[in-house]
Amino acid sequence: MSEVVISDPLLAEGLARISEEIDGAFDALLPVPDDQRARLVEAMRYAAIGGGKRLRPLLLTAVAEMFGVVREAAIRAAIAIESIHVYSLIHDDLPCMDDDALRHGKPTVHLAYDEATAVLAGDSLLAFAFEVLGDPAVSADPFTRIELVQALAHASGAQGMAGGQMMDIVAENSEFDLQTITRLQQLKTGALLGAAVEMGAILGRIPPEGRTHLRGYARDIGLAFQIADDLIDHEGDVLLAGKAVGKDAAAGKQTFVSLLGAERAREQARMLVEQAIGHLAQHGKEADLLRAVARYIVERKH
Repeated sequence: MSEVVISDPLLAEGLARISEEIDGAFDALLPVPDDQRARLVEAMRYAAIGGGKRLRPLLLTAVAEMFGVVREAAIRAAIAIESIHVYSLIHDDLPCMDDDALRHGKPTVHLAYDEATAVLAGDSLLAFAFEVLGDPAVSADPFTRIELVQALAHASGAQGMAGGQMMDIVAENSEFDLQTITRLQQLKTGALLGAAVEMGAILGRIPPEGRTHLRGYARDIGLAFQIADDLIDHEGDVLLAGKAVGKDAAAGKQTFVSLLGAERAREQARMLVEQAIGHLAQHGKEADLLRAVARYIVERKH
């Protein structure tokens, strides 16, 4: 996959730092056992280490840092949400789902290993996420850990990511309007991005009523992210994307691009980003990384 230069130094530094920390944490927390389970853990590590933008961990740690959370605790929570994200990609790539051959510029897990191992690797990363969140290393307060578990579970299942994926499958044989496509993407893509922001605030002991503006920020960047994804799929470069492009049109799916046209979709994404940044008006320089993430979402090529 070709390198994409990030012009904002704050964002470039933030992405480089979080990538290194997440890779290091996965490496430490997923040692390969010296028995018959080795192939399973190797597949988990293959999917989890050395790939992806680490956008969800970056969001979680950026919000946590705003509220003075210890970095090590935030990284643990970030590992949990990234485990959910990686498991979803492994399963999405399977022949029974999207049947993809390429992910992060390398063969997908079911091709690098086999389908059964890929299913088990995804299952194990799902379980691993909640094992990590239940550890006192995330928070000494059991009530905080329970709230983190609830937020991530809600965003992962039928009320969130998995529900959105089901809608996406149905979309191949249905005519969806803009409102339904928006709902689909709020679940499929937006739920985990929202959970990342929410979990950072939970770690920071911010009460639910104090998170309203952050939820607005997360909602807007979630939709902007998906519009950008649709644009990449519509007109992107497979070498830059590190995955197949043109899949939505081939499957006959309605997307933001097919319903709005590329130019209107791009304009909508830009408007959502400005709206997201507006939600952070009560914060000063401590929210600059969140602002940079919002701008990056519509500028990225993969």
